[in-house]
Amino acid sequence: MSTFVTRKKNMLHHLISSKTRIRLLVRFFIDASRRGHLRGLATELDENTNAIRKELNNLTEAGYLIKERTGNKVEYRTNISHSFFNTLQQLVNKYVGVDQIILQVLEKMGAVTRIFLMGSYAKGVESDTISIVVEGPNLNEEYLDFLSKKLTKELNKTVLITTTVLFEEQGLLVFER
Repeated sequence: MSTFVTRKKNMLHHLISSKTRIRLLVRFFIDASRRGHLRGLATELDENTNAIRKELNNLTEAGYLIKERTGNKVEYRTNISHSFFNTLQQLVNKYVGVDQIILQVLEKMGAVTRIFLMGSYAKGVESDTISIVVEGPNLNEEYLDFLSKKLTKELNKTVLITTTVLFEEQGLLVFER
Protein backbone atom coordinates (compact mmCIF):
# COMPACT_ATOMS: atom_id res chain seq x y z
CA MET A 1 0.00 0.00 0.00
CA SER A 2 1.37 3.42 -0.87
CA THR A 3 2.44 5.82 1.87
CA PHE A 4 -0.17 8.34 0.67
CA VAL A 5 -3.07 5.91 1.14
CA THR A 6 -1.71 4.77 4.52
CA ARG A 7 -1.49 8.38 5.71
CA LYS A 8 -4.98 9.12 4.41
CA LYS A 9 -6.46 6.18 6.35
CA ASN A 10 -4.56 7.12 9.51
CA MET A 11 -5.53 10.79 9.22
CA LEU A 12 -9.22 10.00 9.43
CA HIS A 13 -8.69 7.66 12.39
CA HIS A 14 -6.74 10.41 14.17
CA LEU A 15 -9.34 13.02 13.32
CA ILE A 16 -12.28 10.79 14.34
CA SER A 17 -11.24 8.43 17.11
CA SER A 18 -14.48 6.42 17.22
CA LYS A 19 -14.49 3.53 14.76
CA THR A 20 -18.27 3.32 15.14
CA ARG A 21 -18.61 6.99 14.16
CA ILE A 22 -16.42 6.43 11.08
CA ARG A 23 -18.53 3.43 10.07
CA LEU A 24 -21.74 5.45 10.48
CA LEU A 25 -20.30 8.33 8.44
CA VAL A 26 -19.38 5.89 5.66
CA ARG A 27 -22.84 4.32 5.88
CA PHE A 28 -24.71 7.63 5.60
CA PHE A 29 -22.39 9.71 3.41
CA ILE A 30 -21.53 7.17 0.68
CA ASP A 31 -25.22 7.17 -0.25
CA ALA A 32 -26.95 10.17 1.30
CA SER A 33 -30.41 8.89 0.35
CA ARG A 34 -30.21 5.93 2.73
CA ARG A 35 -32.01 5.86 6.05
CA GLY A 36 -31.45 3.70 9.08
CA HIS A 37 -32.83 2.93 12.50
CA LEU A 38 -30.96 1.94 15.65
CA ARG A 39 -31.45 -1.84 15.66
CA GLY A 40 -31.07 -2.13 11.88
CA LEU A 41 -27.81 -0.19 11.97
CA ALA A 42 -26.52 -2.25 14.91
CA THR A 43 -27.22 -5.45 12.98
CA GLU A 44 -25.86 -4.12 9.67
CA LEU A 45 -22.63 -2.81 11.24
CA ASP A 46 -22.34 -5.69 13.72
CA GLU A 47 -22.09 -3.29 16.67
CA ASN A 48 -23.96 -3.16 19.96
CA THR A 49 -26.95 -0.82 20.12
CA ASN A 50 -25.44 1.36 22.89
CA ALA A 51 -22.39 2.24 20.77
CA ILE A 52 -24.61 2.98 17.76
CA ARG A 53 -27.04 5.05 19.88
CA LYS A 54 -24.20 7.14 21.34
CA GLU A 55 -22.73 7.95 17.92
CA LEU A 56 -26.14 8.58 16.31
CA ASN A 57 -26.83 11.09 19.11
CA ASN A 58 -23.43 12.76 18.56
CA LEU A 59 -23.94 13.00 14.79
CA THR A 60 -27.52 14.26 15.25
CA GLU A 61 -26.48 16.89 17.82
CA ALA A 62 -23.80 18.10 15.40
CA GLY A 63 -26.47 18.38 12.70
CA TYR A 64 -24.91 15.85 10.31
CA LEU A 65 -27.88 13.49 10.66
CA ILE A 66 -31.60 14.19 10.96
CA LYS A 67 -33.68 12.14 13.40
CA GLU A 68 -37.30 11.41 12.40
CA ARG A 69 -39.99 9.33 14.06
CA THR A 70 -41.67 6.90 11.64
CA GLY A 71 -44.39 4.90 13.36
CA ASN A 72 -42.79 3.34 16.40
CA LYS A 73 -39.24 3.63 15.03
CA VAL A 74 -36.82 6.50 15.02
CA GLU A 75 -35.08 6.79 11.64
CA TYR A 76 -31.90 8.67 10.84
CA ARG A 77 -30.90 10.18 7.53
CA THR A 78 -28.15 12.41 6.22
CA ASN A 79 -28.71 16.15 6.54
CA ILE A 80 -27.84 17.19 2.99
CA SER A 81 -28.55 20.82 3.92
CA HIS A 82 -25.74 20.92 6.49
CA SER A 83 -22.99 23.35 5.53
CA PHE A 84 -20.37 20.58 5.81
CA PHE A 85 -22.34 17.95 3.87
CA ASN A 86 -20.26 18.17 0.67
CA THR A 87 -17.01 18.32 2.61
CA LEU A 88 -17.90 15.26 4.69
CA GLN A 89 -19.05 13.35 1.63
CA GLN A 90 -15.76 14.12 -0.14
CA LEU A 91 -13.82 13.09 2.96
CA VAL A 92 -15.69 9.77 3.16
CA ASN A 93 -15.16 9.15 -0.58
CA LYS A 94 -11.43 9.76 -0.15
CA TYR A 95 -11.34 7.52 2.91
CA VAL A 96 -13.02 4.70 1.00
CA GLY A 97 -10.91 5.30 -2.13
CA VAL A 98 -13.82 5.90 -4.52
CA ASP A 99 -12.43 9.26 -5.64
CA GLN A 100 -9.12 7.69 -6.64
CA ILE A 101 -10.82 4.90 -8.60
CA ILE A 102 -13.03 7.32 -10.55
CA LEU A 103 -10.15 9.66 -11.45
CA GLN A 104 -7.96 6.81 -12.67
CA VAL A 105 -10.76 5.17 -14.67
CA LEU A 106 -11.69 8.43 -16.39
CA GLU A 107 -8.07 9.34 -17.08
CA LYS A 108 -7.55 6.60 -19.69
CA MET A 109 -10.94 5.11 -20.49
CA GLY A 110 -12.46 7.69 -22.80
CA ALA A 111 -16.14 6.92 -23.40
CA VAL A 112 -17.24 6.14 -19.83
CA THR A 113 -20.89 7.09 -19.43
CA ARG A 114 -21.52 5.99 -15.83
CA ILE A 115 -19.70 4.42 -12.88
CA PHE A 116 -21.53 2.48 -10.16
CA LEU A 117 -20.38 1.40 -6.74
CA MET A 118 -21.73 -2.05 -5.88
CA GLY A 119 -21.81 -4.41 -2.92
CA SER A 120 -21.19 -3.45 0.69
CA TYR A 121 -19.84 0.04 0.00
CA ALA A 122 -22.94 0.88 -2.05
CA LYS A 123 -24.87 0.15 1.14
CA GLY A 124 -22.50 2.29 3.20
CA VAL A 125 -20.87 -0.65 4.93
CA GLU A 126 -17.08 -0.94 5.01
CA SER A 127 -15.66 -4.05 3.41
CA ASP A 128 -12.41 -5.56 2.16
CA THR A 129 -13.81 -5.52 -1.39
CA ILE A 130 -14.73 -2.52 -3.54
CA SER A 131 -16.90 -3.52 -6.51
CA ILE A 132 -17.23 -1.08 -9.40
CA VAL A 133 -19.21 -1.30 -12.64
CA VAL A 134 -18.02 0.94 -15.48
CA GLU A 135 -20.54 1.58 -18.26
CA GLY A 136 -19.70 2.72 -21.76
CA PRO A 137 -18.96 1.61 -25.33
CA ASN A 138 -15.56 0.22 -26.34
CA LEU A 139 -13.95 0.31 -22.89
CA ASN A 140 -10.33 -0.71 -22.48
CA GLU A 141 -10.75 -3.86 -20.37
CA GLU A 142 -7.02 -4.57 -20.38
CA TYR A 143 -6.39 -1.21 -18.71
CA LEU A 144 -9.18 -1.84 -16.19
CA ASP A 145 -7.61 -5.18 -15.26
CA PHE A 146 -4.27 -3.42 -14.71
CA LEU A 147 -6.01 -0.67 -12.73
CA SER A 148 -7.86 -3.18 -10.57
CA LYS A 149 -4.59 -4.85 -9.57
CA LYS A 150 -2.86 -1.51 -8.98
CA LEU A 151 -5.67 -0.15 -6.79
CA THR A 152 -5.89 -3.42 -4.85
CA LYS A 153 -2.28 -2.88 -3.79
CA GLU A 154 -2.65 0.87 -3.12
CA LEU A 155 -5.91 0.68 -1.15
CA ASN A 156 -5.14 -2.64 0.56
CA LYS A 157 -8.61 -3.83 -0.51
CA THR A 158 -9.75 -6.10 -3.31
CA VAL A 159 -10.93 -3.84 -6.16
CA LEU A 160 -13.20 -5.56 -8.67
CA ILE A 161 -13.98 -3.61 -11.84
CA THR A 162 -16.44 -4.94 -14.40
CA THR A 163 -17.57 -3.33 -17.64
CA THR A 164 -20.79 -3.21 -19.58
CA VAL A 165 -22.27 -1.25 -22.46
CA LEU A 166 -25.51 -0.64 -20.53
CA PHE A 167 -25.98 -1.23 -16.80
CA GLU A 168 -29.60 -1.85 -15.76
CA GLU A 169 -29.18 -3.27 -12.25
CA GLN A 170 -29.20 -1.52 -8.87
CA GLY A 171 -26.05 0.22 -7.71
CA LEU A 172 -24.89 3.53 -6.27
CA LEU A 173 -24.27 5.95 -9.15
CA VAL A 174 -21.00 7.79 -8.41
CA PHE A 175 -20.30 9.29 -11.86
CA GLU A 176 -22.41 10.20 -14.87
CA ARG A 177 -21.34 11.98 -18.03
